[in-house]
Amino acid sequence: MSLSLFNPFTDLIFDEQFCFLTGDLTIEKMTVYPQWLMDHFKFGEDRIEMMDKSKFYTYADLQLPCSPRVKEAFESLEVKIQEAYKKGYEGMATLDEETLFFWTGRMVYGMLYHEMHNESNRMMKQRERFELSPMLRERFGNFHLMLQSIIEPINFVGQKPWTIALFPLKYSADIFSYRDDTVNLLFQFGVNGFGIIACLQDNGVIGEKEKDLLEKMKGDVLHPVQFEELFARFHYSDYILQYKPEYIIENTAEGITIEALPIIANANRPVFGFWDDETFAQLLTNYWSVYGIQRNDIIQFQKPFLSFLENPYTKDFVKSDGIDLPF
Repeated sequence: MSLSLFNPFTDLIFDEQFCFLTGDLTIEKMTVYPQWLMDHFKFGEDRIEMMDKSKFYTYADLQLPCSPRVKEAFESLEVKIQEAYKKGYEGMATLDEETLFFWTGRMVYGMLYHEMHNESNRMMKQRERFELSPMLRERFGNFHLMLQSIIEPINFVGQKPWTIALFPLKYSADIFSYRDDTVNLLFQFGVNGFGIIACLQDNGVIGEKEKDLLEKMKGDVLHPVQFEELFARFHYSDYILQYKPEYIIENTAEGITIEALPIIANANRPVFGFWDDETFAQLLTNYWSVYGIQRNDIIQFQKPFLSFLENPYTKDFVKSDGIDLPF
């Protein structure tokens, strides 16, 4: 008999009495963002806006209904993460990718859950049916299944479903940077000591695309402006990815195995679409605006595209100590 697991995207169930991960009835809750992280950086009372701009929460108010075993599993994970965090990049680098997947995935899925919950309630008030495209149901359902491996006999075999990049990063001690993209399952987190960028369902293809740059970075500490540029590159690469990630999922009495299939282009369509510098410059402007860098600084007539990661002529990695911008 195969393992039968809860998938909220089958019937679009996001009610507060059901555990977000198992579907069990529960009265327990856990925060979307780790409590120790909110306490450390004092952002629990800061406000966050939902995608439709109609609802606000404080970060501390964002909570997930969870069964006791799910809460225990994530609390154990946070103990492990917090211990590594205290040691900065060196500590975080000792963690395996699955641990980082669970940690980043909790926050990304937590925001996705609230987006689904709010939209479901909004449609109910309008006496309309809450719908989601088959593509999104499949993407989010697969992501949810992958997260369940924190408590269920689910194993990843072969190619992993994600790209996760961890590197040393220079920030002032009281600053951290966080972004996510719940629809595309992207995550960015940077603090004093390390940065993480995660594409949680790209089957490793974006990491492969940026492999040369990631190799050049090894051994160097990134400046925050480089961190923003790197995430922009990952974000835009995800936007122009022309193939849907596919998986072999085998379900037996012993458990479930998930294997990410390599994304291979056919003769008529490359893996990634055309890289448009104009579009990328606009995206990068959103990330660099804190430095006063505007679009017309990034892309100028008869000048190379502005980059703090690679020298436009030699393609050598730019050392962070030569960047004259605050951090």
